[in-house]
Amino acid sequence: MNFARLDPVDGDPIPTRTIDDVLTAGDFVFDDGATQTFRPDGTTTYVESGRPTEGEWYVEEDGRFCSFWPPAYTGCYNLKWLVEDGETTGVRFVEVDTGREFTGRYFSKKT
Repeated sequence: MNFARLDPVDGDPIPTRTIDDVLTAGDFVFDDGATQTFRPDGTTTYVESGRPTEGEWYVEEDGRFCSFWPPAYTGCYNLKWLVEDGETTGVRFVEVDTGREFTGRYFSKKT
């Protein structure tokens, strides 16, 4: 997906109406080497050290992105654009409770 029409600026919040498209536009790789895939049906797979974990994701009305990992963990994040050299390269996931930031870069984009 081409995000240029949205004129993303590095570090700016991702508009709520575009979060679904941004998350499902490609698979992500994080700084620690873990990968994550978000599917349009609200399921997600996180792979760390070769071990996959299945979860669910959704967007709350206030624009927060949340993910649920059975049996009982839910994490909520504010999402910000990651733009490098004028190209949208990923998403900054900023944990609501702690402010910790996780950077996910697209490593495969869907068309």
